[in-house]
Amino acid sequence: MKEKLKQVNEYEWLINRDERKGMNVDARLIANKKIMDVMEEEAIMQLTNVAMLPGVIDPVWAMPDAHVGYGLPMGAVAAFDKEKGVISSGMTGFDINCGINMLRTNLKYNDVKDKMKDLIPALFSNIPCGVGSKGKLKLNNDLLDEVLSKGVDWAIKNGYGVKDDKKHLEEEGRMDGDPSKVSDLAKKRGLQQLGTLGAGNHFLEIQKVVGILDEDTAKKWGLFKDQAVIMVHCGSRGFGHQVATDYLKIHERAAEKYGIKLPDRQLACAPANSEEGQDYFKAMQAAVNYAFANRLVISHWIRETFESIFDDTWSNLGMSTIYGIAHNVCKLEKVGNKELYIHRKGATRSYPDIPVLIAGSMGTASYILKGTNEAKKTFYSTCHGAGRAMSRSKAIRSFRGEEIKRKLESQGKVIKATGWKVLAEESPDAYKNVEDVVDSVHNAKISTKVARMAPIGVIKG
Repeated sequence: MKEKLKQVNEYEWLINRDERKGMNVDARLIANKKIMDVMEEEAIMQLTNVAMLPGVIDPVWAMPDAHVGYGLPMGAVAAFDKEKGVISSGMTGFDINCGINMLRTNLKYNDVKDKMKDLIPALFSNIPCGVGSKGKLKLNNDLLDEVLSKGVDWAIKNGYGVKDDKKHLEEEGRMDGDPSKVSDLAKKRGLQQLGTLGAGNHFLEIQKVVGILDEDTAKKWGLFKDQAVIMVHCGSRGFGHQVATDYLKIHERAAEKYGIKLPDRQLACAPANSEEGQDYFKAMQAAVNYAFANRLVISHWIRETFESIFDDTWSNLGMSTIYGIAHNVCKLEKVGNKELYIHRKGATRSYPDIPVLIAGSMGTASYILKGTNEAKKTFYSTCHGAGRAMSRSKAIRSFRGEEIKRKLESQGKVIKATGWKVLAEESPDAYKNVEDVVDSVHNAKISTKVARMAPIGVIKG
């Protein structure tokens, strides 16, 4: 399919629906030429597969960080008609509401640099991370159900965060989750993992604001040059993974039941208004709530750690929430005069004048962007990060964790991880150039640059 791409302008590419039999809508990609040259053929094919599903709204989109995913590429957006479309567990993905919380401080780099060798080990000790990590919270089934239905409201009620945090979270940290639509196995997995970072590409970083690119917006959001900020990237852990696994089986049967022809069985789905579609939507929202609460609990422990190291209260240190976003989610949103089920997998909401948080690869820059009116064409969506350029298995074969740690520390960064393998698979060289990714969405005007951050301390699970 790659040879059938037509360049619309410097940052937008098109595969017309007539180029492949069965496509109901066009496929479009946001990327500069450099990124498009290395875009995977299979990722483009996956995008055209999604364009074949019933009720899909024109067009389906890939962002510059796109790469091969489960069914839908990571870094892609697909919207479906509320009545005639589908909801897909495969298109939302396994790490439901993987996303980012970002905290500001009133500290400058010079205030924190000499404390980093104490601060990073303390954070690593206070925040459980790694594969299968278990949290410090002891939940029973009733408390878990409350988390699944109330999201950050549960966390705030129990002293993990404050009401002001909620004002600065997508959906205010709570959707209409229904615990009764979640399996016992998913709940069992969720009982012990609330307040854990996890592994893979999940991380906690202390960052330095190295560039302000929109002075007025940065000032409004409390950002300034040389400021120390904290970025937390994680999701719904094993709980969300099990919800996705459970409903993939249900949606495979539903597709057959309702006569939906799947170009790829990984696009398992159900009619949006069917029982199978709505049961998943409610279960998925429960996982969304779990992830929102998870990140706020972690944010609370970050604040406690800073209080200990700096011998001051977190409020005096200015540690309020800048914003919190989800980038693996399906949501019912109004675009123009239509209500659409928008699947964002590895894609971030980009509503006008709202913060957009973009995570770079380990050791490279991250960004805060601002949503725009122009993003209406992408269903108010933009990229979510650098995007992988190499599989995890290939990265492990190609890099040595010890060498990566040594290289990053030679640059003045403090690194803490659960093992060498995770550093190898998350090597900066295994990812696309985040500068190219962000330049693409900025110049396409679907989200614009506000601030650029560089890591000074990294925790990997």
